[in-house]
Amino acid sequence: MIDSLVQIGSGAEFAPRRPRLPEWARRGKTHFESLNHLKRGLRELKLHTVCEEARCPNIHECFHRGAATFMILGERCTRGCGFCSVQKLNPRKHDVQLDANEPANVARMAREMKLRYVVITSVNRDDLEDGGSHHFAETVREVRRALPEARVEVLTPDFCGRLDAVARVLDAGPHVFNHNMETAPRLYSRVRPQADYRQSLDVLAFARRHAAGVLTKSGFMVGLGETPDEVRMLLRDLRAAGTDVATIGQYLQPTRRNLPVVEFVEPRQFEEYREYGLALGFKAVFSGPLVRSSYMADLVSEEAQRESC
Repeated sequence: MIDSLVQIGSGAEFAPRRPRLPEWARRGKTHFESLNHLKRGLRELKLHTVCEEARCPNIHECFHRGAATFMILGERCTRGCGFCSVQKLNPRKHDVQLDANEPANVARMAREMKLRYVVITSVNRDDLEDGGSHHFAETVREVRRALPEARVEVLTPDFCGRLDAVARVLDAGPHVFNHNMETAPRLYSRVRPQADYRQSLDVLAFARRHAAGVLTKSGFMVGLGETPDEVRMLLRDLRAAGTDVATIGQYLQPTRRNLPVVEFVEPRQFEEYREYGLALGFKAVFSGPLVRSSYMADLVSEEAQRESC
């Protein structure tokens, strides 16, 4: 980390200067026309993407290839994870109602984009009795009706460990069920303070038991202060929970309010993690500095399907 400070206000407000990105963690911004075109279509239907809200470094590439990860249940999250730039929802201050048209609008946008692979994620809505699982399930059903030939991947929250909510989403018929672990258990209090490591593993294990034909997937970040041994332990825990696919990417600080990067992990270390995961029996391990949970999700799913044959 770099300890130098930069002034961010007229008073005595200071923040750590973010370290310079190494070349392997940089992504060029070259597809502004595609980016703006897709954003206009999303805004017309009042839709959101995690690509925008989480400031994903791959957004230009993905929007150019006509790919996006729809983020439902609103644009504000009831949790305050240290790595995430999504706006926060305080139920005592904000009364954010679900958009009843959102499931149909997601399906409409996916059809207009001619998607063959649709990824749906959401913010956490711990303020809702069902965690938003009915709305999530209805979105999956609408997409499957609109695009019966497309594959659908869901990236869900933990629903506070309520397995009936997880079952509700699975019963809607996604092809891939994804729930991210995000980091090693030692770092949860700092990175995911409102989540529980064992609870997230239980969600993935339940998905494997409840829907045997669904591909299960999970992702996490490195560069937050974890050790290689902790990464290997996390991969072992995921396999023990029956997870088929793992994604591993470099944490990049999205704003000065978020946790700083502790380390930029070298590409060769990502390759070592990939080889270790494959040796454990994962059907696919997508590991690299710019890998994100939903990045190239269609290709990762295809690889895992080939390994299943």
